[in-house]
Amino acid sequence: MNAESVGALILAAGKGTRMKSDLPKVLHPILGRPLLAYVTDAARAAGCEKLVAVVGHRADAVRSAFAGKGLFFVEQNPQLGTGHAVAQAAGAFAGYEGTVLILCGDVPLLRPETLCDLVLSHRRHHAEVTVMTVVLDDPGHYGRVIKNENGDVVKIVEARDASSEERAVREINTGIYCVECPYLFGAVAQIGNDNAQKEYYLTDIIEISRRKGKKTVAFVAADPGEVMGINTPDELALAERILGKRRSAQG
Repeated sequence: MNAESVGALILAAGKGTRMKSDLPKVLHPILGRPLLAYVTDAARAAGCEKLVAVVGHRADAVRSAFAGKGLFFVEQNPQLGTGHAVAQAAGAFAGYEGTVLILCGDVPLLRPETLCDLVLSHRRHHAEVTVMTVVLDDPGHYGRVIKNENGDVVKIVEARDASSEERAVREINTGIYCVECPYLFGAVAQIGNDNAQKEYYLTDIIEISRRKGKKTVAFVAADPGEVMGINTPDELALAERILGKRRSAQG
């Protein structure tokens, strides 16, 4: 693999408590296919040559559903946050010199074209880390993206920890990243868990990058609807309607 290649690391370990089902969240169906299938399709269409999924809740069921589909699985057990999830994939990406897209297994509406634009923007800026963001009229409980005067991202602050000035920021973190692999796992290894949840948050790599003088930028996705995560049966039904309309529009 050369430095121009792209791989995907898909976070798919969640139980999805609000789905009110024991089925792993990423196996809930939309138009007869599991959520995770839409994410893997988008990654492949965007040119990802290597696909790794981090599984956790009922991992065997996810493995079974995607057997023979070209996915490499690593397990996160126990589940100690997004940074911890990414760290589990260090062995799977050992020696990989390319770019890694970190994707969420419960975001089925993301288009391949948007992922391609993310990678192009990342490379055009010669960035070490690019975080995909969206701008919302009401950013609510989402993590705010804080930038410096040059437009570089300096940190992502959770809404509950944000100052009133930071809460006024309307640009939010989608949880989707583009990171140079040789840098990624070294940075993740430095994440601590000094927080109320005692979890390791992937957002911390932003501040780690800033301290190390690494270029960290944002890519603003044009359509906030594309990055909608599926957490409830109502959101699942909405995503199904949207994908159904897309399919009809494509003929």
